[in-house]
Amino acid sequence: MEQRRFGTSDLTSSAIGFGTWEMGTTQYGAIDIEDAVRAVQMALDHGITLYDTAEAYGPNTSEELLARALGKRRKDIVLVTKVGFVYHEDPAVRGNDAIIGRDASPAHITAHTEGCLKRLQTDYIDLMLIHWPDHKTPHEETMRALQALQAAGKVRHYGVSNYSVPMLQACQQYGVLTANQVGYHMFDRRMEAAVLPYCREQGIGFMAYGSLGFGLLTGALNPDTRFVDWDWRSGGSAFGVPLFERENFLKCLRVVERLKALAAGYGKSVAQLALAWLLGNPAVSVALVGMRNERELTENVAAADWRLSAQDRAAIDRIFEEEAVPTYIDAEQTS
Repeated sequence: MEQRRFGTSDLTSSAIGFGTWEMGTTQYGAIDIEDAVRAVQMALDHGITLYDTAEAYGPNTSEELLARALGKRRKDIVLVTKVGFVYHEDPAVRGNDAIIGRDASPAHITAHTEGCLKRLQTDYIDLMLIHWPDHKTPHEETMRALQALQAAGKVRHYGVSNYSVPMLQACQQYGVLTANQVGYHMFDRRMEAAVLPYCREQGIGFMAYGSLGFGLLTGALNPDTRFVDWDWRSGGSAFGVPLFERENFLKCLRVVERLKALAAGYGKSVAQLALAWLLGNPAVSVALVGMRNERELTENVAAADWRLSAQDRAAIDRIFEEEAVPTYIDAEQTS
């Protein structure tokens, strides 16, 4: 599989990364744990070298399951995790309800990094990210804490997630960011206005999450799809974009049907079209995808080498225009 560098750093990985939010088991769709563990192990054999998790996924469950799946092969991969949330005191409270605030203070980051290391059964993290901006802690303090973890050998690289350009600029005054991880896919192009160009100009790697539109671009959803209450998509909004609100959801599905037809003309799936579209942006370092089984794995891996033409990309844009489905390129970023 194609290998990509994170900006101007020495960190490289496969163009497609394995996202493990679903492995948290409490926030994002139903999943068979044993199938998920096997999918991680098969992904290693298919050349996927980056695995992205977070203590918030579960909380903690995703990190624990990923460590179990990787086993002795942890040394062969780029391991990414995230800290920066405050959790409910009662460990019985799970999922989204367990997250009660943000904290990127040095004491919090340092203590929670130790928790990540323990759950992931490793003595270092390849890339540690601050999961969401903490608007109460000065960026200087956060960056100093990450630098200290790097100097101690507990973190090889550090970065942020869901940060805007002004936030990135503030962080860069005090440290060197390897990556910014933000949602980016065909239905949400907010990053194209400022964040993606800035990351490319500044040599910051860009990690795209939600690459398949949080399920929309898998082709598996239909007008009868209903999300269980604990699935975050049941709220209708996808990080500030109303993708799953009923009327918008049905319009998005019409777009997906037309995208399916476009992809089928090449003997490809709509998921492969979505990944090829995403990886066609030179600012993208890695596209994160959740993979629950061997079928999804092989399908996603096969998309990495497909290059869309300018005509293909224009045809995709026309579908959105003709169906009157916005891509939100001028909308404000959620932070």
